Amino acid sequence: MDWSHYRFRTLWTLAAPPAVVYVALEQAEDYPRWWPQVREVTRIDDTSGVVRIRSLLPYDLTLTARDARRDPAAGILEIAMSGDLDGWARWTLTASGSGTLARYDQEVDVTKPLMRRLAVPGRPLFRANHALMMRAGRRGLAAHLQAV
Repeated sequence: MDWSHYRFRTLWTLAAPPAVVYVALEQAEDYPRWWPQVREVTRIDDTSGVVRIRSLLPYDLTLTARDARRDPAAGILEIAMSGDLDGWARWTLTASGSGTLARYDQEVDVTKPLMRRLAVPGRPLFRANHALMMRAGRRGLAAHLQAV
């Protein structure tokens, strides 16, 4: 087992329709306004940017995100990542009643040296840190969508 390899899946139920959620999620530069752990997004060009993330644990992750797939009709947003994390992340949005089921899938290899050194003993903390970040993101996006 590669202790620096992670797969995550998170499901969010949101009260807004998929098209509205899609528009919010495709505006990555706005994430710091509603997702507390996304500290900074700096656009490089129309399809990429640098993202700085920090959750509960006292370290920042910096990565370059590049659009891999944008398909509003299918409700899919996917990025490729490099930097402290190498891999991909994908949002898949489907209608659920009058709202949306947002599925977030991520598969990454950690390249940040400190996290690699702590891969075995730190793994449960890293997974919990990710879960806390995702929980806060759902709350933030839900509030953001209500304000729109």
